[in-house]
Amino acid sequence: MNNILDIITARLNEKWIIGYDSLHFYQLIQNYIKQFTELKQSINNPRIILVNNNNENLEFLAAFLATIISDCHVFLCDRRWQEKEWQEVLSLSKPHLILGLNIDYNLEKYQNNWQLPKKNLIMIPTGGTSGNIRFAIHTWETLEASVQGFTDFFNLEKVNSLCLLPLHHVSGLMQFIRSFLSQGKLIIYPYTDLKKGIFPSLNLADYFISLVPTQLQFLLTTKPEFLQQFKTILLGGASPWNSLLMKAREYKINLSPTYGMTETASQIVTLKPEYFLKNNQSTGEILPHTHVCLIQERLIKIQAKSLYFGYYPNYEYQEYLITDDLGYFDQENYLYILGRNSQTIITGGENVFPKEVESIILETNLVEDIAIIGVADETWGEVVTAIYVPQDEKINLNLIKDTIRQKLSPVKQPKYWIQVQKLPRNQQGKLNYRMLQKIATSHLNRKNPLQSKQ
Repeated sequence: MNNILDIITARLNEKWIIGYDSLHFYQLIQNYIKQFTELKQSINNPRIILVNNNNENLEFLAAFLATIISDCHVFLCDRRWQEKEWQEVLSLSKPHLILGLNIDYNLEKYQNNWQLPKKNLIMIPTGGTSGNIRFAIHTWETLEASVQGFTDFFNLEKVNSLCLLPLHHVSGLMQFIRSFLSQGKLIIYPYTDLKKGIFPSLNLADYFISLVPTQLQFLLTTKPEFLQQFKTILLGGASPWNSLLMKAREYKINLSPTYGMTETASQIVTLKPEYFLKNNQSTGEILPHTHVCLIQERLIKIQAKSLYFGYYPNYEYQEYLITDDLGYFDQENYLYILGRNSQTIITGGENVFPKEVESIILETNLVEDIAIIGVADETWGEVVTAIYVPQDEKINLNLIKDTIRQKLSPVKQPKYWIQVQKLPRNQQGKLNYRMLQKIATSHLNRKNPLQSKQ
């Protein structure tokens, strides 16, 4: 991976990671290369856990690049994981070295005999909708392919990025890699500072930023002029609701909704801002490094140069990925996402797509957050169930029902309503559907459940 060192060496005199010293970054990488080279003298294919600490971003990125240069197997991990999650990760990864976290582990206990390629492998965590941690296996080449598709799609030579998202997650990591490979600039800025009202005083007109819907909602509410500076705002991680997109258009935000996943090394479908502002309601066009088609009429199938090599430790070439996502193309080949196939609710023989119902209810501005799920029922097969957070504790449920009555057919209107203080979402805004089912079961099995049946 000499090209990595060549890029770093060529930029020693540039202030390209804003707020950090490029020479110091180079020295950190060299120190880690030495450490990993020494480790490889006694261990073949050393497995390294690399933990993302917000106050040590330069260390994290230096160690990450050094694992690639040294042909190690690296697992990108979240410092906020708890004991149960760490037990799962340690049992799965069986590491030889942990960087960024003080944790006791038995080196001998975690040995394994798995046959994996003797080259750099990058394990990026993904929780899916169940909450269980899995690692999608990538290589430097798959990440490079993602960057190439991105720059070709936007017709860019350099990508400048302001990164609010965690670097261990694919959405944060790819912001760094885009700026690194294209020789653009990178700003790593704590989202917690924005939450406190502390905003960077920089010219951001030529910068990209990636957000999840909850972050977009917060910034549109608190300081939309901050968003109005950006060249492009990539929106992913979870499905946005219509009222949120409408508000972004009102403020003339250069929003770029995306569709992608950890398995594809970020977005493979993107809507350019100029079309978003012209009221295009799709998720966008397919990026050049990707081919997307539909099977069984609506199920999305993906082929991409950036496609992962399976879930660790099962390394194998993936010719394509059949997703759980449903969608359709319009006549101009723009892709529209309908939701997940596994979350489609079949009630009384009728199909109900949760995303549609959630969007209608969110547009009432009577709920702050909502998830629509199907709950097993002897008569109907499944019943549409709403787990929601009201905008105000004083809002009456009957008001919500009355407001949506003329907007949704009877079969799509929730039969059960369960009020909660917070929905189980991860930091990217994705819902944990296993927890949602537990919440529903717990409430509906109580003698006096906090629900109302239509």
